[in-house]
Amino acid sequence: MTSTSLTADHRPLRLSDRRTDIALLLVAFVWGSSYLAAKSAAAATSVLAVLLARYALSAISGSAFLAARRELRLNRAELRAGTILGVTQASVLIIETYGVAHTSAANAGLIISLTIVLTPLLDRRGSALPARYFAASGLCIVAVGLLMSGSSGLHAPSTGDLLMLAAAVVRAGHVALVGRLTAAGDIRPLNLTAVQTYVGTALFAIPAGAELPKLAHAGAGAWAEMAYLAVFCSVFAFVAQTWAVRRTSASRASLLLGTEPVWAVAAGVALGGEHLAAPAVAGAALMLGGTYWGQAIERAHRARSAVRGQPRMEDRVVAVSSTG
Repeated sequence: MTSTSLTADHRPLRLSDRRTDIALLLVAFVWGSSYLAAKSAAAATSVLAVLLARYALSAISGSAFLAARRELRLNRAELRAGTILGVTQASVLIIETYGVAHTSAANAGLIISLTIVLTPLLDRRGSALPARYFAASGLCIVAVGLLMSGSSGLHAPSTGDLLMLAAAVVRAGHVALVGRLTAAGDIRPLNLTAVQTYVGTALFAIPAGAELPKLAHAGAGAWAEMAYLAVFCSVFAFVAQTWAVRRTSASRASLLLGTEPVWAVAAGVALGGEHLAAPAVAGAALMLGGTYWGQAIERAHRARSAVRGQPRMEDRVVAVSSTG
């Protein structure tokens, strides 16, 4: 639930580098667990309070990291792209956080994974996708219906589920926009993330002003969850992702990062005491199968386009994190 980022990588696959695989799995794990942490923190304070604290803590810790590396100076391209993407990312997060506050963490993590199949549909810079890709997307839509049906058969979806569905659409548009704004210009990913955290902090400072007393009286548990969201799910995850994707193939990184919804379900069930009814289990299986199938089709399509020399999307890892 974490900064959305796109990282190009054409390096050969290094299967022997287990540290890289572990780093990517850790990123997927913290992103998957972020839904439960956000749900719990919002219940203890409020959605706006969580967003303000998360952005502010991310901005502070991210700036400290960049300052230690003497890379904090921003150029015009980073400021321009970061400002625009900061607004779109804040839009994703507010919908997402309100959504997870009104549904289960497991459902939130599974529904938001629709971003994986929606993004290539919105980014039309490449050649047309094959029909099989739309079949995979349709499978994911069926999965969403099952996830929303609950244990008592078909009924009106919950507000939280609908918000997570909206968040997936908005996040897909955000990811596509990231690709367009970072395609040219001297933009460093970590600096871009820093600008987005500054923008998010500024956007939520005024609306969350009335919620400051709730933050002041929040318990240690709520602050630990908000610090986890900021430091681990945002800054650590982005740094680890940037390090890891430079040392493996885009396909392998995408596969490992794509386990995020699995960890979301695991956290919700094991730590949050959530229960998946039979329709939700079927929906989870279809969602995971559909997203992985769609990823495989899209990667193969890009590879064929490259051989034919057609315009195509770059070989990127699509990583959906919270404040990147």
